[in-house]
Amino acid sequence: MYPHATCCLEDILLMKFVVITKDPIVEDAAREGFHPSDECRVIEDWSEALDMAYDADLLFVDLLATLQDPHKIAGYEEFAAAKMSHRKAKDTPLVLISPPDDYDLDFMVGWPNFVLGHVRRPVDYKIFRRASTWV
Repeated sequence: MYPHATCCLEDILLMKFVVITKDPIVEDAAREGFHPSDECRVIEDWSEALDMAYDADLLFVDLLATLQDPHKIAGYEEFAAAKMSHRKAKDTPLVLISPPDDYDLDFMVGWPNFVLGHVRRPVDYKIFRRASTWV
């Protein structure tokens, strides 16, 4: 019908998601939520994840996975500074996974245009499925 239309499955651009979490429930939800043909990398160490995120469509970060000391926001601040200055990952859109409502932090911080989206716990596969449509 259209001689220039030679699209096949290999030609379709698939999506890539990187999820930073130490929570097995969040990991399971991410693996279940994204389309099976998409790439989903789940990693605990945010510094390694930043290197992986250079070509990702979305980077999800579980705020709790960034904390060095429980309830102290300084770990998240360190992550944020590293992401904003990372030559590969600085332009990758970020989705923040918040701590549980009853989890107390010493304070909260934010930067203009740093977070594309914010999801609250409890996290299930539907949240990741919806978030994959944001890009």
